[in-house]
Amino acid sequence: MEAIQVICTTIHATAAPAGDRIKGQAEARFTILMVIAGLFFSFSAVAQEADGQRLFLQRCAACHNIEQGQNKMGPRLLGVVGRVAGSVEGANYSDAMRSSGITWDRQSLNTFLAAPRQMIRGTRMTVSIPDATQRIAIIEYLERQSPD
Repeated sequence: MEAIQVICTTIHATAAPAGDRIKGQAEARFTILMVIAGLFFSFSAVAQEADGQRLFLQRCAACHNIEQGQNKMGPRLLGVVGRVAGSVEGANYSDAMRSSGITWDRQSLNTFLAAPRQMIRGTRMTVSIPDATQRIAIIEYLERQSPD
């Protein structure tokens, strides 16, 4: 509703003397475009977050969750970004994962999700996510999940 009010106010502001009308119309068009772009990008961010959550649920949730203190077949992924691989208490890790020495960040997660068994030979993780866009959405979703 606020965006509509901005657009209407801007359009009415173009009713200026002939000399200022062209400048006012250009400013009105620019403002309208900025409002529309703002609406698109705010919806896009929400859609992207929802997409990351949806992809996590589809591709990861059978073996992982993001609940504090709860592991499934794989370790919980709550707070995974910045965590040392193989360090969640009570999780069933392979020796390869425990000894990998990896601290998870965007790049290491991206590489791992693309081809887990190529990055860490002997890992129990069998699911790969070949689509880079899907990997990024999942990683961004996991980045927003905090143990706080």
